[in-house]
Amino acid sequence: MSQSTMSIETFGVEQIPDDRRDATPLDLFRLTFGGANTFATSVLGSFPILFGLSFQAGLMAILIGVVVGALILAPMGVFGAINGTNNAVSSGAHFGVHGRIVGSFLSLLTAVAFFSLSVWSSGDALIGGARRLVGVPDNDISLGLAYGVFAVLVLTVCIYGFRFMLWVNKIAVFASSLMFLLGCFAFSGTFDSGFGGSLALGAPGFWAAFIGAVLLTMSNPISFGAFLGDWSRYIPRSTPKIRIMGAVFAAQLATLIPFLFGLCSATVVATHAPQYLADNNYVGGLLAVSPAWYFLPVCLIAIIGGMSTGTTALYGTGLDMSSMFPRLLSRVRATLLIGVAAILFIFIGRFAFNLVQSVSTFAVLIVTCTTPWMVIMIIGLVERRGFYDADDLQVFTRGQRGGRYWFHHGWNWRGLGAWIPSAGIGLCLVNIPGQFVGPLGELAGGIDISLPVTLGLAALAYLVLLRIFPEPAAVYRTARCAPQASLNNPEMTEPLP
Repeated sequence: MSQSTMSIETFGVEQIPDDRRDATPLDLFRLTFGGANTFATSVLGSFPILFGLSFQAGLMAILIGVVVGALILAPMGVFGAINGTNNAVSSGAHFGVHGRIVGSFLSLLTAVAFFSLSVWSSGDALIGGARRLVGVPDNDISLGLAYGVFAVLVLTVCIYGFRFMLWVNKIAVFASSLMFLLGCFAFSGTFDSGFGGSLALGAPGFWAAFIGAVLLTMSNPISFGAFLGDWSRYIPRSTPKIRIMGAVFAAQLATLIPFLFGLCSATVVATHAPQYLADNNYVGGLLAVSPAWYFLPVCLIAIIGGMSTGTTALYGTGLDMSSMFPRLLSRVRATLLIGVAAILFIFIGRFAFNLVQSVSTFAVLIVTCTTPWMVIMIIGLVERRGFYDADDLQVFTRGQRGGRYWFHHGWNWRGLGAWIPSAGIGLCLVNIPGQFVGPLGELAGGIDISLPVTLGLAALAYLVLLRIFPEPAAVYRTARCAPQASLNNPEMTEPLP
């Protein structure tokens, strides 16, 4: 491990200097795939079986969800390379330098939710495997110790920053993939590809379950939308954008490994230990049907996967919090603050309220709000033809006023005007049976149509607003601004010759 790997990262959300941007699209692939190559993703892969689908229908739902989600996510990787900062700051070009706090809060909430789910699922798997291997008691004390160790290790990696995260994920991608592939041998004798489920094609409730499985699968790649810039900001701006998008897309296709592991193993659990799925306890069922020799790989997946997902989530949280309060918090201080709060959230939620299911719902709701934000940024990227003024994006961070992206006192109501109603309507259409059903959740006969509706509405509303209320010419490449225009002319609605 090199000295640079072990040095604490000092950069916050300010633009990364060109001479310090030496990451590659392969590094972005490792971080993105590593963050999803975990038990948490396997749990998502088990949901089609929990919904009552057959193996074939579940496989089709996962393939559609991963591919469509990856296509939506891929362009979000280029903002970091263009602007040298995270995606929340880059969103200021479309929401205003003040309005970009929408992205910061979305990434903050998403990170805490997915970090908690990762620690919970990994801790439960580790203790369950250790109990079968060496007789470790499965009680609150052992679980608390497992959660605490995971949380502290993750927090340490996040404090050291990008280089240490990259080193961890280089190991995690290979090791976790190997452990998942070993599962093919572990369950080869008990897996049945003809598993029929309880909902046949054409049966009442089939399409609601199928679409629900597709949308739940899509939530995994879409949850990365706010975080890709955290890592791609270290990629040189001259890197071909198609390579960056290709790395993001390939990383999501690679998540088929944990997704299909979850799907296949869930069919085994449903056949040989159905009482676990009846209690929605996929991890317990997995341990119950696993051969003895596979307990150690399960524990390794729990440790490595928990580290990988936790670091990718919590690192972005600290970075965003430091961007919202730049004069009070450095990246390291913000990471410590949010890390401690997340650890408290994990312990209180797990032992006082048992909020695992509630946080799962919370994560889906966050994704419903994040998707229209991503759509607006992608359309804005195309409308601007990839042109951004990275220096003017930092106006809020420096405590200044003005610049190309000042719009109306720091708020761009074109982007906000498209995001607010689309996110609101999307939340109303959410239908997660037994967990959360919005006021309009039964509009499509119990089928959750929240994600496609919020996607389409955000795109349509934003394009209409851009045509009715054209943006200032200064935000486009053809406009040039005087060196002091950022401070002397806050609105900057006219291009300078």
